[in-house]
Amino acid sequence: MAKASKPGRTKTRLSPPLTGDEAALFNTAFLRDIAANLLNAGRGGSIAGYMAYGPPGEHAFFDFLPAGIKIFEAWHPNFGECLSATIVELLGRGHGAACVLNADSPTLPQAFLLEAARVLAAPGDRAVLGPSNDGGYYLLGLKRHHARLFEDIAWSTERVAAQTLERATEIGLAVHVLPTWYDVDDAEALAILRGELFDGHAFGIGDARPAEARHTRSLIERLDRDARLAFRLGDVSLERSSG
Repeated sequence: MAKASKPGRTKTRLSPPLTGDEAALFNTAFLRDIAANLLNAGRGGSIAGYMAYGPPGEHAFFDFLPAGIKIFEAWHPNFGECLSATIVELLGRGHGAACVLNADSPTLPQAFLLEAARVLAAPGDRAVLGPSNDGGYYLLGLKRHHARLFEDIAWSTERVAAQTLERATEIGLAVHVLPTWYDVDDAEALAILRGELFDGHAFGIGDARPAEARHTRSLIERLDRDARLAFRLGDVSLERSSG
């Protein structure tokens, strides 16, 4: 689920400590890394990569994507409608299952994507949910479109994953739950990302290897050098711990 990078309109929760321009650069770097992650995972499993994008009319922005990633517009008044419409679109293209994936987790382990594909390829109807540490989810996979999973959800809150599981229980749909990962949507999460990429601070448990996130790594290195990013993130951490 991708949004065209626009300063002041993209990744706004990263400002501060980032400027609007810097936040937009991170959005683009994340999209590049997620595209690479999907393509690499596709070499190890039956995975086709797409980006369902908005706002309308921003098709040209995504020209940087590699040829193996297809795109289509998915822009509706409610985020649940965007997700629901994307599932319908992907299933309508002849795929046996469809996943909606966030654009906020550039280091998401490929093992999680492969596990989702493997579970969805097995016989029988089911869902796959990848919970985020903030209470949302980074992935939802379905073999059939179940509209109820996108109804009566308090989007952008810590209740999203729990409410989605409740909806699945209501309709009797089995759910396979993936390991928890994190979304990079605020300064604290950006600090976690930096620690994971540069300081060896693993987020997950077990032996799942984080994705390389080459574009994000390069951007952080440049902002560390030219804009004191590490110092600015440290300031935010100190302010929040003292508060």
